[in-house]
Amino acid sequence: MDVHIFPLTPFMTNCYVVRSAGEALIIDPGEAAPVLLAAVEGYRVRAIVNTHAHCDHCAGNAAVLEETGSELLLHEDDLPLLRSIQQQGLMFGFSAAPSPEPHVLLEDDEEVYVGELAFEVRHTPGHTPGHVVLVGHGRVFAGDVLFQGSIGRTDLPGGDHQQLLNSIRTHLLPLPDETIVYSGHGPATTIGDERATNPFLRGL
Repeated sequence: MDVHIFPLTPFMTNCYVVRSAGEALIIDPGEAAPVLLAAVEGYRVRAIVNTHAHCDHCAGNAAVLEETGSELLLHEDDLPLLRSIQQQGLMFGFSAAPSPEPHVLLEDDEEVYVGELAFEVRHTPGHTPGHVVLVGHGRVFAGDVLFQGSIGRTDLPGGDHQQLLNSIRTHLLPLPDETIVYSGHGPATTIGDERATNPFLRGL
């Protein structure tokens, strides 16, 4: 597995490109940056996944879809957010292009494939109603659920603090300690490190 990380947008949102056997998976394209498009040149882009539909994670959807001819995957519960990304951008002084509708609505426990790899979709609401994470091969692409030393904010529309903690308890903490956590912002970490040191996870 070949994982590339691109901090994009004024919010330094991590966009991920996962490559395997001539295919690529793009996770959270906040913008259609040249460096991102260069990373998938020569690869068949299997899909574009939005872990959730905040504008800093999906404002690049339209341009990246046009460049790659791929399909967009999102959980149904975040459709209202996806349809409002221009308004979201205005709230934060960020120019966000409207997104096409998703081609596939993700569901809990299904799998997303790229090359020889398969990642399990886990519905992890709390930061947003339709947030998902992708789990597989010793890694979790966690979006804005879990960060190094912190967790996702829940003060935006659709956020629910207790629901977020339950998502972490149910879907992330049971993973092995050595599981690498690729977060939506900031550096990678591991489940073990967060279990041991993250103050927001005490008592979970």
